[in-house]
Amino acid sequence: MIEAKNVSLKYSDGTIALNDINLQVEPGELIYITGPSGSGKTSLLKLFMGVEYPTSGSLAVLKQPIIRGQASKIRKLRRSIGPVFQEFRLIKGRTAVENVMLGIRFLNIPQKQMKEDAINALVKVGLKHKISTLAENLSWGECQRVAIARAIARQPLLILADEPTGNLDKDNALNILELLTSFKDKNTAVIITTHATHLIESFKEGKLICVSNGSIRQERLG
Repeated sequence: MIEAKNVSLKYSDGTIALNDINLQVEPGELIYITGPSGSGKTSLLKLFMGVEYPTSGSLAVLKQPIIRGQASKIRKLRRSIGPVFQEFRLIKGRTAVENVMLGIRFLNIPQKQMKEDAINALVKVGLKHKISTLAENLSWGECQRVAIARAIARQPLLILADEPTGNLDKDNALNILELLTSFKDKNTAVIITTHATHLIESFKEGKLICVSNGSIRQERLG
């Protein structure tokens, strides 16, 4: 699913974000990526999304090489990825279900099916009662769940969640982690970046990747 071999990422200002990363992610795996701010967590997700390209080494996501000159193929790859950003990017003046539908409009499925898929995704994240609520009338936590629904509505093979526990208290952070990990199945891998290492300790499943100064250390949970 993801294969990184000796991957490094250096930004134009000379900052080395990642250094000689080797990583293999299989279908159905659950991965937590931890580390302090600026350690390279978000840079790793940007590589997996094809937003950044490795400076050296090789990276393939869902068998698609992440290299320059493959822009159209990488855009197609993103249809199989469900991103959950730190900024929810919901559109005001649109309902919860409309915001989810906007996230899957590129899948070229009939409007009726698109709406059904969006509603089903909102039900899965516990927002059945907010389907017709405008984005600006949702709480912060509800907006986050709409963003997660938008990611899973496309039935992705890979879910990438960037700091979904940020700004949450312990109970709500645990709820979001449990929600995201519940979407892992034999075909779908879930990768979550988080500062909340103390919360991950309560989970007995998955792989923990610790990022520090652009390098990684891997270990198994449980």
